[in-house]
Amino acid sequence: MATCADVRHDLAGLADPRRAAEVSRFLQMVPGGYGEGDRAIGVPVPEQRRVAGRYWRDLPLAETGKLLTSGVHEERLTALFILVRKFAKGDDEERGRIFDLVLANTGHINNWDLVDSSAPYIVGPWLLDKDRGVLDRLAGSSLVWDRRIAVMATFAFIRAGDFDWTFRLGERLLRDPHDLVQKAVGWMLREVGNRDRAAEEAFLAGRYRVMPRVMLRYAIDKFDPQRRREYLSGAV
Repeated sequence: MATCADVRHDLAGLADPRRAAEVSRFLQMVPGGYGEGDRAIGVPVPEQRRVAGRYWRDLPLAETGKLLTSGVHEERLTALFILVRKFAKGDDEERGRIFDLVLANTGHINNWDLVDSSAPYIVGPWLLDKDRGVLDRLAGSSLVWDRRIAVMATFAFIRAGDFDWTFRLGERLLRDPHDLVQKAVGWMLREVGNRDRAAEEAFLAGRYRVMPRVMLRYAIDKFDPQRRREYLSGAV
């Protein structure tokens, strides 16, 4: 039976101190940054995915949970890659346990890459045919990562042609102070627009003038240049 120590050993063998310094800057693991207190060892994401591919079948959920609480960023991200694979292949019972594990550890899913690698592939898919009230709880959290998880989970609904919760959370988080939430809302609105431009523009009407600029820019990124200029100038 594989253990979290096996995964850690493999990741440590791929560590690169120079890359770790770059990752630390990129993910703001510096004093005052949103990733402050985290530690990178410099394992490229494709290598982490390969490690996850070796272990996802044989690493018990409890051991994956231990990896998810690691102080090393790449170990937590690899744990999430493993959980995504397990979730995709698991039965309802296992999928439910994985969902519960993720929700119990949002404090360790504490950077945008960790959120974006898991929320659309575990949280959202689990809630497709279930009560989604947990997303309201997450959206009301003081933890920025909880709020981003709530928004990014709606990507699964968007793929299924259901935009209601993207708009619901977009309305609730319209004035969120953190740019990582603003970007997530704008991104999900853009994904709605990629499928139904009229639905996105109906949401933007009456809101685009008050939403943070970065949210608007993300939301209209795929619009033609003239339409983008109209929104940015307030001429819509």
